[in-house]
This record gives sequence, C-alpha cells and structure tokens, in this order.
Amino acid sequence: MSDRSDRLSVFKTYKLYVGGKFPRSESGRVYEVTTRTSAAGAADKGNWLANAPQASRKDARDAVVAARKAFGGWSGATAYNRGQVLYRVAEMLEGRREQFVREVADAEGLSKSKAAAVVDATVDRWVWYAGWTDKIAQVTGGANPVAGPFFNLSSPEPTGVVAVLAPQESSFLGLVSVLAPVIASGNTAVVIASERSPLPALSLAEVLATSDVPGGVVNVLSGRTAEIAAPLAAHQDVNAIDLAGADEALAKELEIAAADNLKRVLRPQPVDDTDWTATPGTERLTAFLETKTVWHPTGSLGASGSSY
Repeated sequence: MSDRSDRLSVFKTYKLYVGGKFPRSESGRVYEVTTRTSAAGAADKGNWLANAPQASRKDARDAVVAARKAFGGWSGATAYNRGQVLYRVAEMLEGRREQFVREVADAEGLSKSKAAAVVDATVDRWVWYAGWTDKIAQVTGGANPVAGPFFNLSSPEPTGVVAVLAPQESSFLGLVSVLAPVIASGNTAVVIASERSPLPALSLAEVLATSDVPGGVVNVLSGRTAEIAAPLAAHQDVNAIDLAGADEALAKELEIAAADNLKRVLRPQPVDDTDWTATPGTERLTAFLETKTVWHPTGSLGASGSSY
C-alpha cells in the first residue's frame, strides 16, 4: 500500500454558477480568498484558501439571461412543489454540514462550535422559507369587500428577475436569509456573493445544482460587488434589486441606476441594526411580490334578482 503522504493535494476549483452550469469568468480573472483572522474582520491578511472567479459585466448579463429563461417554469410551478424543492435543498445542506462548518469558520473567523451554530441556523432558515411557499398567498391575498355586484379577488405574483447583493459579513446565514425568500415566492435570482468571503455561496451553488432547483433559478457570481452590481442595477430585464450587501455610497448609486426601469428596490439596513439570527418575518417574502386583482361580475338569477 502506498504512503498517503506522497499524494498531491487536490485543491478545489471554485467557479461561478450560471444557468445550471459552472463556468469560469469569461474574463479569466480570479482573486485570492483568505481566512478571516478575527470575527471583527481584521484587515491583516490570513491564510490563502482558494482563488475565486472574478465575474465581469458579461457574466452578469449572462446570469440575467439565464434567470429570465427560468422564470416562466419556476413561477408557474405550484407553490407546494416549490416548497418541496426548497426542502430538498435543506436536506442536502444537512448532508454537507461539516463542509460548510469549515468554510464558514474560515470565512467569518469563527470557532468551529460557533460556525456549526451558524450552519444549523442557516439550514433551519431554509426550511422556514420552504414552509412559506404555499402560505404567503393566504397572508397577502384574499377577497376584497367592494360596493357593487362583483367578486374582487387579490393574489400575489412574483416580480420577476431579482438581483441580490448578499450581505458582506454574514457569508452563509445572511446569504440564505436574502436568497431563500426571493425564490420561495416564485422569483428567479442573480446573487452577488460576499466579496471577501464568497466560498460558502459558491459551495451553496453546488448544492443547488445537485438538488431539484431548475438551472437558472439561482445564479451565483463572485468578484467585486460594485463592478458586478452596476450593470445589474441598470439592466432593463432585471425587475428588482436587494441592496443588503451594499454600503451607503454604493446603495445610492445603484438606486439611481435602478430607477431607469422602475425596479423594486429593497434598501439595506445599517450593519449594526442587522441581526441575521433573528426571526425574519415576512418582509422579504413580500418585498418582491406584485398584487394582481381580478374583478368578476356576480350576475343575477331570475326575476327575484338574487345573485351568487
């Protein structure tokens, strides 16, 4: 038997996730990802972890095309089916728990026990949103009382393609907290991973690819947040944008660009006010929903004038 110490190390190659495939950036660029040496995100350089792909404007446009192509099938699926698909993702995250504990520990400068708690909370968060897929319509829709012989019914519909700037500090729990509600409500997503700590997001893409999530429903890009976000905010086929991972200056620039085609914009909260471990509520589920209202005459029956 050969001595395993003679084996060459097999380093993992991280790639983008676009349209259900794993391309390298079309620009050929990568950037170094290093360990975080403290939970506070110290500026000193940690140990090298991997080279992450540095996505370009072209990669962003390709991701939007993939998301738009997938939107019809995903939004047209039954809410119950979407819930089953999302629950399957949680199952697979649970199966790869140890991998994500290591990646989150390195990404956020946490101890193994604290990283394990973050991963467990992330899986629970995914299950929580999976349970909302067939319930959100009951909360946000319903019959409206109107004057006149009409039925008046309101129901929620997904907005479309949503660009999501993942939180910079919470590379996994924060990421899932902003991504899961977007796709749970029937939208498709183009996600920009945390610039400093993209590896948990790129590994999540591998889970999505091997679960039942159709290709293009979620597209994951890594690189310089400002560089990738600018073309997405200005893109005419992006319907909404979540600015969770943008600082104040970048958020203002992106809001101005997003106004060109009247995108829905979910503004970022100050970092100090954001607790990703708190129960999220339904705010992000409803942020990217449109309300469709249908009027229908009740009609009348016979000379008595009774109606139904």
